[in-house]
Amino acid sequence: MTVTEQLSTLDSILAHGSVTSLFQPIVSLSERLILGYEALTRGPSNTSLHSPINLLAAARHAGRLNELEMTCRENACRRYSQQQLQSKLFLNVSPETLLDAKHKPGRTLELLHQYGISADKVVIELTEQTPTDDFELLRAALHHYRDMGFSIALDDLGAGYSSLRMWSELRPDYVKIDRYFIDGLHRDAVKREFVESIMKIARASQAQVIAEGIELSEELHVLSDMGIDLVQGYLLGRPEEEPSASASLRLPNFENHGKPLGDDHPAWALWHSSKARSFPSIRAACCNCSINRQF
Repeated sequence: MTVTEQLSTLDSILAHGSVTSLFQPIVSLSERLILGYEALTRGPSNTSLHSPINLLAAARHAGRLNELEMTCRENACRRYSQQQLQSKLFLNVSPETLLDAKHKPGRTLELLHQYGISADKVVIELTEQTPTDDFELLRAALHHYRDMGFSIALDDLGAGYSSLRMWSELRPDYVKIDRYFIDGLHRDAVKREFVESIMKIARASQAQVIAEGIELSEELHVLSDMGIDLVQGYLLGRPEEEPSASASLRLPNFENHGKPLGDDHPAWALWHSSKARSFPSIRAACCNCSINRQF
């Protein structure tokens, strides 16, 4: 599809609101319930803009990202309300749209009133795709959301251009660890050390950590053992138009869930052998790294 064709397709999508909202659960391991759902968007299935990456890129190229995000937000709120979902609703927002002069403050609150959703059920999830320099203006925008009762989440921690500074400046209620650090962390001591550092900062800033991108039970075992309670990923549930409201249908049936893993569990053995072998030198290095200096 040519650029002209993509822009024409985008015009049609925005004119008719033809996007689909999917909801992926965020699960609390300790409570064995669904804390909330992240609303994800897809374009029409018969077009190249079905992919959210292509859809957002086309909107950004056309200077219509703000318009697209409001279309996605409206559709997500409507579907959330129609299904009478009770857990929190995580809505993706690009910082650049909050800083856009065309952005209309109060529009999200109007949507919530329209669909009967309480503001304390909504989490504004910042997704960073481009550099953000005006932290003062962004902080003011998020303060406006907090005053209305919304919570704030920072997505893909560790993957963005300035996510650590955003964390320090904005003090979000939730931080989502980028899936890169979750993928295979049960066999990677360095990734586990990074996750431990993130958890330490989270405790100091009173933020809740969400580990996303979990696909393997071994990853979930180790995360649980490390003390991470909020989890998200294909292992817990794929994005769906009509998600289940029960976390019990999502959680693997760990025989020893909620207890330390036994010494004979392979993930435990790998975790502690690699920790003993590698972590002292890694920790020493991390004492001088930018993560610790930043905070």
